[in-house]
Amino acid sequence: MALKELQIRSLRPTDKIYQCTDDRGLYLEVHPNGSKLWRYKYRHMGKQKRLALGRYPDIGLAEARRRRDDARRKLEAGSDPLAERKHDKLIAAFKAANSFGDVAKEYIDKMVAEGRADTTTTKANWLLEQLAPIASRPVADLKPIDLLAALKRLEAKGKHETARRCRSFASRVFRYAVATGRGETDPTSILRGALIAPKVTHHAAILEPEQVGELLRAIDGYSGHTVTRIAMQIAPHVMARPGELRMAQWPEFDLDGAVWKIPAERMKMRRPHAIPLSRQVLAYLEELHPLTGPEGFVFPAFHTSLRPMSENTINQAFRRMGYSVGEVTPHGLRTTASTLLNESGQWSPDAIERSLAHADANTIRGIYNRGRYWEERVAMHQWWSDHLDAMRDTAVQEEPRRARA
Repeated sequence: MALKELQIRSLRPTDKIYQCTDDRGLYLEVHPNGSKLWRYKYRHMGKQKRLALGRYPDIGLAEARRRRDDARRKLEAGSDPLAERKHDKLIAAFKAANSFGDVAKEYIDKMVAEGRADTTTTKANWLLEQLAPIASRPVADLKPIDLLAALKRLEAKGKHETARRCRSFASRVFRYAVATGRGETDPTSILRGALIAPKVTHHAAILEPEQVGELLRAIDGYSGHTVTRIAMQIAPHVMARPGELRMAQWPEFDLDGAVWKIPAERMKMRRPHAIPLSRQVLAYLEELHPLTGPEGFVFPAFHTSLRPMSENTINQAFRRMGYSVGEVTPHGLRTTASTLLNESGQWSPDAIERSLAHADANTIRGIYNRGRYWEERVAMHQWWSDHLDAMRDTAVQEEPRRARA
């Protein structure tokens, strides 16, 4: 006999679970704790199964019968309602565990496993923070308009370069999601041209020989931390990127062979790089060795030898020496070297580019040139160090910039 609402409300729990049958497989299961649970019992492929339909009174009698009828229609269509529900739960769980943020973190973990530089992974985590508005959304559900809205919020704050970098980072995450079966497309691909193009800025650099000499004199006279002074003295000679220099470790230096070998994981282009060491650089390293060697970071942080010098240390030293942000930066020293070496006309552009660790557009040519120009680069680095000394020695001795009016 079919159940009635009044009858259901009057059911009382006992010390055992019991059932009250309604019709066509629907029944109510009453538990000792007082819970009343709707169940639908059916057979599929010769097996007895039951499907949970909800809790009474949250699900009333009429709703329970509607859910039973929906399940019966699926059975008649050849589907197993219980298997279909499990599948839907799996899909929901899959989507919940595969938000944009989850996939992005997995992608960053992959970068770490591949040995990408700490600065690279730190920037990736920072970019993910900027994309917080979409981080919790399932990566497969995101549309171009969703990402555009997040990027436009950054543009509205004047962060045009950040928005551009976030689009690029998001593109890599979406492509990773596609490759790992959790996405279908890269919605950022059609956003090209939708963002405001940031103005190109160049690293501040000194290009006049007399001013270069004045800078070198100022560095020699720097009264701050000795390690900072030597880092500034070495930087113009080796032409390395600031991050490559400040994270240098003593085992990378072959002082007898006069070469600094930087491993691929620390290089921007992910290729190992060798830098010839001039006599001047070797002298600076010999001065520094008793202070920070023979193991660990060549230029450690002030407070701990377990971490490298801060990326702002040399910039702050330049500011204390009286140089403004628009005059000189550690990265700008590479521009100084590139410009003056090319203007000298004594060295092939390829040798200069190799010393700057710039990527060769032609991969095969780049591999060939890395070995071909070594001897020229050794001579060039010694010439450049001698030329730096000459510019320093001939520069007019001036009062410290900080003391000027």
